[in-house]
Amino acid sequence: MHVGMAAIFQNPDRDNGHSDYAVYQKDMKLALMAESQGFDSVWGIEHHFTDYTMMPDVVDFLAFVGGACRKVKLGTMVVVLPWNDPMRVAEKMSMLDCMSDGRAIFGIGRGLARVEFEGFRVNMGDSRERFVESAEMVLQGLEQGYCEYDGKHIKQPRARIRPEPFKSFKNRTYAAAVSAESSQIMAKLGIGILVIPQKPWEVHAQELKEYNELFLQMHGRPAPNPIVAGWVMCDKDAGKAEALARQYISGYWRSVVKHYEMNSNHFATTKGYEYYSRLNETIEQMGIDGMADFFMNLQVWGTPEQCYEKIKDIHSRTDCCGFTGVFSYAGMPLELGRANQSLFAKEVLPELKKLGKRPAFELEEDTAPAFLRAVG
Repeated sequence: MHVGMAAIFQNPDRDNGHSDYAVYQKDMKLALMAESQGFDSVWGIEHHFTDYTMMPDVVDFLAFVGGACRKVKLGTMVVVLPWNDPMRVAEKMSMLDCMSDGRAIFGIGRGLARVEFEGFRVNMGDSRERFVESAEMVLQGLEQGYCEYDGKHIKQPRARIRPEPFKSFKNRTYAAAVSAESSQIMAKLGIGILVIPQKPWEVHAQELKEYNELFLQMHGRPAPNPIVAGWVMCDKDAGKAEALARQYISGYWRSVVKHYEMNSNHFATTKGYEYYSRLNETIEQMGIDGMADFFMNLQVWGTPEQCYEKIKDIHSRTDCCGFTGVFSYAGMPLELGRANQSLFAKEVLPELKKLGKRPAFELEEDTAPAFLRAVG
């Protein structure tokens, strides 16, 4: 199994004098430790305007990591297409891949937070259409060496991507898909799934089964195995690990509720976000504390042995080829984040690498995009 780590740069303590700069210095230390600890990849997550995740340009972050490290792959989890000019996305991913000698993993998504859509002056109700058009344009562009598109929202005259892509992005492009509807879109686009755990694992498993069947039907080949993300709290003492998980993983969940306005009913009146109105109803039934416990129990926490067994169980349900852990979140001190990540890397990571299969992007031989194969 491929094992990665993600840095998310949360700052819920700014009002108590904890600066954004301090958060960056802390989480960058953890990201730059990852290669020497044996992680296969480092991931960043695009978000804007709040303390939820302070990473306005995930490709910039990965370029820095790629320059400081020599082996880890560099994953976007995700670039939110409706907030970005798709021509620029294609250019930046090709540039990152050229600079890092082909280490980029391209993760995309459509966004969920109203505050971010409003900040970019983008109609949230158009996000699904914008996402599909942008994804089609960018994915085609990375394979053919130029972008050209005439859609409802995206109008792009033919323009070359320079530096031109030198490797295909097929089988190393993934999308975050929470709703069943989004999973079906990703199957049609021919891209893999990033599983961000927010529902019972048996539901994720069923939706992946439906996605796999549709992908095979549409493309005549098996879908890429999914990559699963998870919030990790690892400690040699089981009781301490649980207490820390209740404090920090639950704290992260509360930041989700705040950033995405889960207590609001605006999803019910926003086109394309009907699934989240049902989630809002669940929160009303269970309460914030109940949902925090539910979210915590989807994640990976406990002793190293317990963490391994939880990921092994997730693998048995999803047939995932990769696990990406988040080790610092919800205002966690540097010392705790470092201890969490280091213990996981020392005692869990080596065993995970023996589990399951490696992702297709690590095994392919002919990786040139179609336009380069055409010219020999």
